[in-house]
Amino acid sequence: MADRTDERERTRAGAGTSTVVRGRARLDQPRAPRPRLLPEYDPEAFGRFSERIARFLGTGRFIVWMTLIIILWVVWNIFAPADVRFDEYPFIFLTLALSLQASYAAPLILLAQNRQDDRDRVNLEQDRKQNERSIADTEYLTREIAALRMGLGEVATRDWIRSELQDLMKEMEERRVVFPVEPPYGSDESDRR
Repeated sequence: MADRTDERERTRAGAGTSTVVRGRARLDQPRAPRPRLLPEYDPEAFGRFSERIARFLGTGRFIVWMTLIIILWVVWNIFAPADVRFDEYPFIFLTLALSLQASYAAPLILLAQNRQDDRDRVNLEQDRKQNERSIADTEYLTREIAALRMGLGEVATRDWIRSELQDLMKEMEERRVVFPVEPPYGSDESDRR
């Protein structure tokens, strides 16, 4: 009895190594892995493999190799001696092999296309977000430029000051022509004569 109470106290204090307290699973520790009946596989590895096959099936190299194999198959089964032929004229075994190849190629190509569609969808979403940020930045900069233009409308610029000074210079020259400058009274020039 004393052993049981000591074990309970250690378990409550956290000193025990048991992951179960009074028949309940502890939530602060991960569960032990369960044995699986089916073998595990990596879906990404299978997807990458299907993409490689789909890429190869879409090349000219595959078409050339497939054509050569079919030509050799037909030529062998027509012109070879009768005892070494393995597929007679209707070429049923060739038809079966091509059907089997097509039945596996189509789902692999579809799987590769689905993966590409997923990547494209992610890329489009990122592009859309980037475009939204660019539009927001452009609108912000447009508002800032408009505010600066409004602020500069009230500030004298160098060109405005220059044009005002030129106008004043013209006005002063016009006044000189209309009202010539007379020498001041008591000038030395009048005394010298």
